[in-house]
Amino acid sequence: MNNEEDIITKIVVISSDSVLPIDAAMKVYESENSITIKETCFGTMVTGPRASVNRVVEEIRAMDKNHIFVKERGFSPGDERRCRAVRGGGPRPGFHYLREEVQMLPIIGKALDAYDRHIPPAEIHHKEKIDVSKLKDIIESNL
Repeated sequence: MNNEEDIITKIVVISSDSVLPIDAAMKVYESENSITIKETCFGTMVTGPRASVNRVVEEIRAMDKNHIFVKERGFSPGDERRCRAVRGGGPRPGFHYLREEVQMLPIIGKALDAYDRHIPPAEIHHKEKIDVSKLKDIIESNL
């Protein structure tokens, strides 16, 4: 594997009820690894050699493991298939979906916290379905 193939980018998404994105960025800036960082509206993107990126990302996750989420970026920065400059601007493909995912992170984080504390999930009580004949009776009584 050559050096270029070993360069990865990981997206670090921070839940709104967790540490500030700048705190995660500072963790990266303090590291002694040869990596680059891009701060974004939802967290950070960390690019560099796989081992260095993985090490820094684990340090960031250790700050709040249930509220900081990481995924590997599928395309390297500047890849023409995803680059906004080549496509003529606008939000990058997948941005709107990521924005929706980010809104769910506080709920997911709370569930993970409860799981770590061995709190059993609450039972979900579904409303009982109304019988068709009873529905017909209700409709006919209102006519």
